[in-house]
Amino acid sequence: MKRKIVPLPKEQWKDCVVPIGYTSHAYYDVELLQEEAGFTASFRLKPMETPVVHTPEECDFADRLYADYWENAFAWGVVEDGKLLAAIETCPEEWNNRLRVTELWVSEPLRCQGVGHALMALAKEQARRERRRAVVLETQSCNVNAIGFYLHEGFSLIGFDACCYTNHDIERREVRFEMGWLRERPKAYQPDELTIRPETPEDYFEAEAMTRRAFWNKYQLGCNEHLFLHKLRENADYLPQLSRIAVADGKIVGGIWYSRAVVRGEHGEQPVLTFGPLCVDPDAQGRGVGERLLRETLALAKEAGYAGVVIYGEPTYYPRVGFRTCDHFGITTPDGKNFPAFMAYELIPGALKAGRFYESEVFADLPQEELDVFDQQFPPMEKQHFPGQWS
Repeated sequence: MKRKIVPLPKEQWKDCVVPIGYTSHAYYDVELLQEEAGFTASFRLKPMETPVVHTPEECDFADRLYADYWENAFAWGVVEDGKLLAAIETCPEEWNNRLRVTELWVSEPLRCQGVGHALMALAKEQARRERRRAVVLETQSCNVNAIGFYLHEGFSLIGFDACCYTNHDIERREVRFEMGWLRERPKAYQPDELTIRPETPEDYFEAEAMTRRAFWNKYQLGCNEHLFLHKLRENADYLPQLSRIAVADGKIVGGIWYSRAVVRGEHGEQPVLTFGPLCVDPDAQGRGVGERLLRETLALAKEAGYAGVVIYGEPTYYPRVGFRTCDHFGITTPDGKNFPAFMAYELIPGALKAGRFYESEVFADLPQEELDVFDQQFPPMEKQHFPGQWS
């Protein structure tokens, strides 16, 4: 039976005790040797003369969800009949771009059923989405079962602290181990490995499936961008002459689709461009696909004589290719607002005029009932909450 993993909202689960305990029949013996030429450390697995039992009750400070010192924590868990049976909590380390697992616990009845693996998969997926370079966590040298699980999950020993808990941790056989799962930085596609070309009708379904994978659970549970793409192609505002897909190894790995928009102001109505979706398959992200699509299509848009491009997008990404917040151009949303995710790119210097931005009505025409029917033709994917979603 597959256990359902659900988010554990802070307002409901803050200070919930996580009853972490374990019994160990072995430990990693830590030996430190200081010599004139340097230091030597060794970690040898040895049996315990007497099994060690650690219980939640012996701790001065019980493990709790959403502790105050983890300011941006997020937790998932298995809950049945209102009782917590398993949980994982993560918190970003912004200063070094790592994701820390602050709590991980599976109750005895649920162990060896894949629950721990499923919880850790969520932490790894969060790290991928946020482009964290590693997932890190703390365990103890005497918690050999936990260490074995982490090793099986691809973690390795990245450090230790010989006096974290007391001044005699080595003698007590309870040394803090730091373990980490390091994300490999993908290599950028070489120019001859990636083809940027116009889309054909034969590409439509594959492009929509790729778009669905790229946006799944990104801004909401599931996504609707693939339905938007499907409807955009039938809309009069769609601009196929500027839109492009990226193909690598015979597969569509990215795409950008443009449409007409306007800026209305004292000058009247100025035609501009917008695009959406711009997306890259999760397996190809971080390899330069999005930037290639942007640079090649912005060049096409400039040749076509458009003044600029106005978008709603990720403020940490688009400035890298020259986008600036719309307040630099005197452009606002239809209700007169500005914010970091509202950006523009001027194709002709000084050409963008002040006013209010309006995109095609197709952007708002995505009823849930239509999405549910449209989704049925694609492979099933699990809806899950992640930090940063709008809803």
